Order: sequence, then C-alpha cells, then structure tokens
Amino acid sequence: MVHTERYELIFQMSGAADDVVRVRLTDRLGAGGCPVYEDETGIVRAEISDRGEVRMLASGGHQVPGAPLLARPLREDVPGTL
Repeated sequence: MVHTERYELIFQMSGAADDVVRVRLTDRLGAGGCPVYEDETGIVRAEISDRGEVRMLASGGHQVPGAPLLARPLREDVPGTL
C-alpha cells in the first residue's frame, strides 16, 4: 500500500492563530496498524489512517498530546505544499 509521505497537522489555539506542524512518514506502524508520522524533532508523533483519522502518540513520559483539528496531506507535485 502506498501512503502519503507528509501531512500538516492543524491544531487550534485559543485566542491565537492555529498551530501547524508538518510531519513525515516513518517506517513504523502504530497500535492500530496505520503508519506513524513525526515532525523533524521526533517530538510530535501521530498515527494517521488512509482516511485521515489521527491518533496522537506520546513521544516521552508525562506527555499528553492534544488532538489536531485536521490532518491535511501534502503532495510534492503540488506547488506551495512543500
């Protein structure tokens, strides 16, 4: 199966502009059997299904990651999405 290489995770911040985190496909699968994506720091991790369903994954102890409003796929063949 071919998976989307990159996503933007959009988090709503109260009283401020939305926070956008770009994540890339890793070689790992999550507990639900879907691919795991992470940002360049490895701190933000998410399991994303082929239907765009997102399960945030803790990358360290005592971390309670919030759920994004949206996972937007990025395509390298579309200008402005890199």
